[in-house]
Amino acid sequence: MEIAWDRSGIRQRLNKDFYLSDDVVGLARELLGKALCVDLGEGLCAGLITETEAYAGATDRASHAYGGRRTERTRVMYSAGGVAYIYLCYGMHSLFNVVTGSEGTPHAVLVRGIWPLEGLGLMQQRLGRSRVEAAHTRGPGKLSKALGIHHSMTGTDLLGNRIWIADVRVRPPDKSVRVTTRIGIDYAGDDAGRPYRFVWDTEDQRSFLG
Repeated sequence: MEIAWDRSGIRQRLNKDFYLSDDVVGLARELLGKALCVDLGEGLCAGLITETEAYAGATDRASHAYGGRRTERTRVMYSAGGVAYIYLCYGMHSLFNVVTGSEGTPHAVLVRGIWPLEGLGLMQQRLGRSRVEAAHTRGPGKLSKALGIHHSMTGTDLLGNRIWIADVRVRPPDKSVRVTTRIGIDYAGDDAGRPYRFVWDTEDQRSFLG
């Protein structure tokens, strides 16, 4: 399938101001259709962001920083927006988050899915598959494995040369984006019901991109 996206923009990082917005929920929606790019020296891998979840820092019971919690792991969340917060889940999955907002405001957006664009051969090797499709990079642990993202990379500057996000002129129309509650946060009380998850419908991806 031919993907309609602007290849000339793949190396153009989003600017710092994009990440400094204190509207973490709005920014989670804005990230859909942007390209998450990784180059660790083996070649460029990239995919369109298709699913995100917003975590609203100190006031959000689902956030690692709820109540102003500061630990060695969450320290990076208090940085000014534009760095990666990557943590280990269940001792095996590295989950990639974008830190947003002003310094001292621990907002973050979890990237939960991508549509593979570049570096498919390298993704195949990492995933142990003969081909890579969107179903294989749907899920935060899966996409990190495909892109080579590891929790040791937490704190990476997203304006640098290892991990960045690019605007490749793809914007999912609002009618194709589902807004739902977040996954796996039943412990978060009333905050578990917040509409902080954004999902670009898979079938629409095929028609919009194909």
